[in-house]
Amino acid sequence: MKETRVLHEITPLAKDDFMYVADRHKKEFTYPIHCHDIFELNFVENAAGCRRTVGDSSEVIGPVDLVLITSADLEHVWEQHECRSEDIHEITVQFYINFTDEDSIYHTKPFNSIYKMFVRAQKGLAFPMQAVMQVYSKLTHLSEQKEGFYAVCDLMTILYELSKADGTRELSSSAFAKVNVESDSRRVLKVKNYIELHYREELRLSQLSSLAGMTDSAFSRFFKQRTGKTLNEYVVDIRLGHATRLLVDTTHAVSEICYETGFNTICNFNRLFKKRKGCSPTEFRNKYRKTKIIV
Repeated sequence: MKETRVLHEITPLAKDDFMYVADRHKKEFTYPIHCHDIFELNFVENAAGCRRTVGDSSEVIGPVDLVLITSADLEHVWEQHECRSEDIHEITVQFYINFTDEDSIYHTKPFNSIYKMFVRAQKGLAFPMQAVMQVYSKLTHLSEQKEGFYAVCDLMTILYELSKADGTRELSSSAFAKVNVESDSRRVLKVKNYIELHYREELRLSQLSSLAGMTDSAFSRFFKQRTGKTLNEYVVDIRLGHATRLLVDTTHAVSEICYETGFNTICNFNRLFKKRKGCSPTEFRNKYRKTKIIV
C-alpha cells in the first residue's frame, strides 16, 4: 500500500510579515497533501479536471477555483487527476489573523462578515464563480503590489468582498475538521450540540424537536431552512465525518468504525459512504493513509 504523507508545512512567513503571495504558472500539481498553522486563500485557474481535497471533501474542479482555509489542522491538496492543462495559473496567499481574540478588531461591526467567514473557513470555504470574478482583478494583481501597506489593503478588500458573497460552500464536515458547531439560532445550536454528543445513539425526530420546543413538522422545516439539510442528512454527515476521521487516525476495522459511529449495518454504512464520498471506506483509508512529518 502506498502511503499518502500529510506534510505539516513550514511557511515562508517571518514573525514581522503579514502575508506571503505566490503567483505562478505551471504544468502540473506536485505538492502533496499538507496542513499549516496559517490561513490560506488559494486560487486556481485553467485547471479543469484537477481534484481538490479539503478534509473529507474531494471534488473535481472546473476552470476556476477559489478556496479559503483558516484551520491549522485541515489537510488539503490540489492533485492533477484528469487535468490536461499546459498552463495552470495558481495564486496562493498565506496570512494569519487572530480573529478569535475578543479584543480583536474582527469583533467590531465593520468586520463582522469577515469574522463569520473565517469561522466557516475552518472547514474550508469554496466560493462561487460570481464571487471569484468580483475579486479577480485585485487577486491577480496582488503579487505586483510593491507597497506592503497597500497589498494588505487589497487583501482586506478581497476578504471583505468574499465575505459578502452568496453561495459559498463549506467543504469538510465539522467532525472531520475538528471544528465546534456554531449557529445563529439557539434552537438549532442546541440540537446540533446534542447530536454531536449522541451521534452514536439512535436519534428520533420527536426527541430533537422536543429539545427545540417545536412540533415535529415545524422543527423539520425550521432545521432545513437554517442548515440547508434535512435532519436525517445532517445526522448522516456528522456520523460520516467522525467515521472518516477514525479511518484516517486509527487502524480500527471498517466494521468496528461503522457501529462506533452510529450506523446500524455495514451495508448501509458502505452505501452512504460511497454516495457521499465517492469511494468506499477502505478506498478512502488507503488514499489518506498518512505519516505526518515536518518540512
